[in-house]
Amino acid sequence: MPDLGKYADTVLSAYAASILLLIGLVAISLWRGRRVRAEMDALEKRMRRDG
Repeated sequence: MPDLGKYADTVLSAYAASILLLIGLVAISLWRGRRVRAEMDALEKRMRRDG
């Protein structure tokens, strides 16, 4: 790990915040994808039933 000197806390907290935001974005994307897929499956079942 490089020597960051007096900026170590700032740089490491920026890295941590970035990683947390990326994890949050991926989690939200996966959650929304599952929700939309479930809605589409329900709509397809309704369309098949209604003919």
